[in-house]
Amino acid sequence: MTVLHTARLRLEPISEAHYQRMRVMNSDPEVMTYLNAGQPEPEEKTRMAVERTKQRWAEWGYSWWALIRLDDGVLVGMACLQHLDGDKNQPHEIGWRLARAGWGQGYASEAASAIVAHAFDVVKAPEVVAVAHPDNAASIKVMTRLGMQYQGRGVHYGLESVVYRLPRP
Repeated sequence: MTVLHTARLRLEPISEAHYQRMRVMNSDPEVMTYLNAGQPEPEEKTRMAVERTKQRWAEWGYSWWALIRLDDGVLVGMACLQHLDGDKNQPHEIGWRLARAGWGQGYASEAASAIVAHAFDVVKAPEVVAVAHPDNAASIKVMTRLGMQYQGRGVHYGLESVVYRLPRP
């Protein structure tokens, strides 16, 4: 399993060690505004996500990383490389979720840039996509900062979404 590094973050594969901080983040209604239909995630769903993530790391060689701030070791969010809608036949997707303590500090862009480089340089993905709730201006801003282009709308993970795409250079 691959650990990635940026100027301010260590991206480590999600494991049980990250569960408690994930639980706090996923139960925050503000964090979940555009996810899970705006509802805090039940404890069991977070536990299942940790297990699913470990299985995908074993099967695919990539999945979700914990975003650990280098200066104090705090988990400020999560970010991923996975297949859209969890379907191996779909394009590679990048995504992120930040705890409120990580909002507005550029961590999503920093982590996403590292994951895009990994997707293209190591995984050899032909493209990456990202999806977000149409009202999630912060995530859409990250997508455009990465150079992703708007592709339209669709339903992903059971939610109306905007879809952005970045082809491999």
